[in-house]
Amino acid sequence: MRTPLIPKIMRRWGRGREFEPAGRPGTLDQSTPAWQDEVCKGRNRGNSEMEKATFGAGCFWGVEAGLRPVKGVVSTAAGYMGGWLNNPTYREVCSGQTGHAEVVQVEYDPSQVSYDELLDVFWEIHDPTQLNRQGPDVGTQYRSVIFFHNAEQEAAARSSKERLQNSGRFDGKIVTEILPASPFGRAEDYHQQYFEKRGVKSCGLP
Repeated sequence: MRTPLIPKIMRRWGRGREFEPAGRPGTLDQSTPAWQDEVCKGRNRGNSEMEKATFGAGCFWGVEAGLRPVKGVVSTAAGYMGGWLNNPTYREVCSGQTGHAEVVQVEYDPSQVSYDELLDVFWEIHDPTQLNRQGPDVGTQYRSVIFFHNAEQEAAARSSKERLQNSGRFDGKIVTEILPASPFGRAEDYHQQYFEKRGVKSCGLP
């Protein structure tokens, strides 16, 4: 049974005075119908070219739940990346023998949310100093990793990681990998929007 992200890594925006996120404060505020209408309009507008971002930050259920509500995110998909087996199953990835990380691939509208802002969310929803684990979830499939899709994303990811490391926010070394995106394997349907389908906020918590 999956366990929830531990409280110390479920940080709110702006926590840590010494680290200034590159994104706008309040990006995660989606509590009003007006916000929902705006997102729907953005999805149907069709006049902006969508871009992709891919992040691994532990169990993909929680990662998707953290990224999906962000204004400007058009769609999310839980899946696997970084391994050597084509189209792996969840069971195969969990064996630790395929080299994959659990990831969430995001399609977003860059006119609504920047890649830097998505990086800010990525750092907020997990502890990047934990090697091959997040809280009680242990294994290389739970590693912290950013898969970049172009040179601009790579530069932004490296700069963001360095800025966060130098901020002193974490006592330990940030172990997040920054790697070129490889083939994405979409996870089984029951993993998609896992929390949303079950009406919960995190593993085992209403």
